[in-house]
Amino acid sequence: MPERALPYRPHNHQACVSHALADARAICRKLNARLTPIRERVLELIWQSHKPLGAYDILAMLGTEGHNAAPPTVYRALDFLLQHGLIHRIASLNAFIGCTHAGEHHRGAFLICRQCGNVLELATPEVSKAVEDAAAAESFRPEDITLEVAGLCPRCQGDNNDA
Repeated sequence: MPERALPYRPHNHQACVSHALADARAICRKLNARLTPIRERVLELIWQSHKPLGAYDILAMLGTEGHNAAPPTVYRALDFLLQHGLIHRIASLNAFIGCTHAGEHHRGAFLICRQCGNVLELATPEVSKAVEDAAAAESFRPEDITLEVAGLCPRCQGDNNDA
């Protein structure tokens, strides 16, 4: 299995985008869900950066491309992409990021660089299990678990050390 590209390390970002779109098409085909051109374009815009995008950022980008999209169109596309596990919502930023584990049932855990804004999705089933176990000990049944950790990525730590 190839090493996963990290947002703060040099990598072929176009490969990230292409892989995400191919996964989305396959997942939608399997689920018999309709990946419309606008839904696909919203997903592509989200994947064009490792920085989360807000709905109005996406709307502005679509507008510069000549799309006559209204906010409800973007929100419906985002809802579809969330529902099918193709993106995640980063609640602390009220923004969206592409899912690096599309098609797999998992809980979201994210490292958010407070300096450059890049977000890294973690594969941490043991952390989710620990939260579920702690909740169960309190007779609480979690319906959704999303962990957001703010800090500095390795590149920004290096930038801070140079100062």
